[in-house]
Amino acid sequence: MLELDITGWIVAALCAMMVGIAKTGVPGVGILVVPLMAGVLGAHRSVGVLLGILILADLFAAGYYRRHAQWHHLLRLLPITFAGIVAGYIAVVFLKGNDELLKSIIGGIVLAMLAANLWRQRTAGQDAPVPRQLWFAITFGFLAGVATMMANAAGPIMIIYLLAMKLPKIEFVGTSAWFFFIVNWLKVPFSARLELMTAQTIKFDLVMLPFIAIGAITGILVLKRIPQKLFKTIVQILAAAAGVNLFF
Repeated sequence: MLELDITGWIVAALCAMMVGIAKTGVPGVGILVVPLMAGVLGAHRSVGVLLGILILADLFAAGYYRRHAQWHHLLRLLPITFAGIVAGYIAVVFLKGNDELLKSIIGGIVLAMLAANLWRQRTAGQDAPVPRQLWFAITFGFLAGVATMMANAAGPIMIIYLLAMKLPKIEFVGTSAWFFFIVNWLKVPFSARLELMTAQTIKFDLVMLPFIAIGAITGILVLKRIPQKLFKTIVQILAAAAGVNLFF
């Protein structure tokens, strides 16, 4: 079991709750989880710990929203996302810990895509056509794969993609839940090979399970009470904050 002081355990428990809320209620609400977990566990070890927490939270989200995933979107994204995961794994091997530059690049890409999406909606109005070209899914799917393998940072990229698809909030969360449920499991063998996920990190993740469950239930209750327009505004703000956060 990983050893932490009382402050570290409190921070880890709060992070687990935020992940649960983000998975079932408001995507992006856990933007501080990555730096907080790195602060108490160290950058290298926190990546594997966080992957386990994400997978456990995915079980709640994918199970609860199992009827709301839009599979035609997922089937377009997942093959190229796996290619992005492989590219991200190769980058981790070659960078050997010098991944701060790539995180900054990912942050810049997120902000640029968010700005482009907002500009598209402002110029064409709320009736802006949904991008259906294959290159659109390929671009977002590949970037999501690289970002999630490198830094567990695909959340804001998927927020922008699903916003562009104009999904209602329940379908938005359901599609996101199943996307990450599949993607995070695909990352496990790569993370194990990199010694990011170990027996120690898995034990730690299981201790966090009650806090993940509390967060997941909270997220479900919150989502039911958020109007669609407010939901879109909140997730766009959180996506922008997550992009900025990747620079630090």
